[in-house]
Amino acid sequence: MSSLLQASDLTHEDKVVWLENPAQLDYVRQALDKTPRRRGRPRYYRDGRMVGFAELRDSAEADPDSGLQKRRVFYLLPHDRDAEPEGLYRAGAPGEAVDPRTVEPGHVGMKTERSQRGGDTRRTVA
Repeated sequence: MSSLLQASDLTHEDKVVWLENPAQLDYVRQALDKTPRRRGRPRYYRDGRMVGFAELRDSAEADPDSGLQKRRVFYLLPHDRDAEPEGLYRAGAPGEAVDPRTVEPGHVGMKTERSQRGGDTRRTVA
């Protein structure tokens, strides 16, 4: 699991929507963003590109302080492995990165051999 998200953050997820084919990506970064809606494509404010997002169940309650929904967003930055295979993350991956093939609604996702070092295996990294 990512050290930055916990399963309790994701209890109201209904589905994950991919904007790009996750089978083509060794890893994706994930973060919780506050958005005004439970469903639909959220606004994106980071460098790089959004590659997916979570949609929430109708029963999901808004954050009491902000009135906004906490939704998971999946993204890649310009210096990530998909854009720069020989760059900074040729081996290894950012702390918030997980293998997109392990992502499911309500589950954080896992680091795997592929997400950490590249390649075509799905073995979980301890």
